[in-house]
Amino acid sequence: MLPEELEKRGLAGKIRINYKQIYNHLLRSKKDLLTSRANLDIDEEWAYAIACHAILRAGRALMMSFGYKPKGKDQHKIIVQFTRVILGDRFNELVRKFDRMRRKRHDFIYEPDKPIPRQEAENALSNSERLIQRIWSLVEEKDPQKRLKSGG
Repeated sequence: MLPEELEKRGLAGKIRINYKQIYNHLLRSKKDLLTSRANLDIDEEWAYAIACHAILRAGRALMMSFGYKPKGKDQHKIIVQFTRVILGDRFNELVRKFDRMRRKRHDFIYEPDKPIPRQEAENALSNSERLIQRIWSLVEEKDPQKRLKSGG
């Protein structure tokens, strides 16, 4: 769903683009990845949830870089939809995995009797790292200050 459609349907609101705030979200998403990795040996389910949360932060930063923020009760789902549209077909499989992670993280939080195997947590972390790296690159491409500094 296009950003304008999300806004028309009341699922996203326009905001002023603030790159300091956007980079704070991205930096925190990187810290979340480190925290996720550190927790793999302690609690793979929680490591999985943290990896998913890292992508959610980065996805929110991506939305903010386009001048939007999610609204309403399904904000995580809106972030996934927005990320899918902006990243396009090349990253469709990775975003699909992100959406599955989002749903599984929800199950873990509200139905903790469903285990997440270590291999799945490791895969989630790897996918999160790749997706966050792409989001970070895209935000930097959009940042007028970064473009001025690099001569682009």
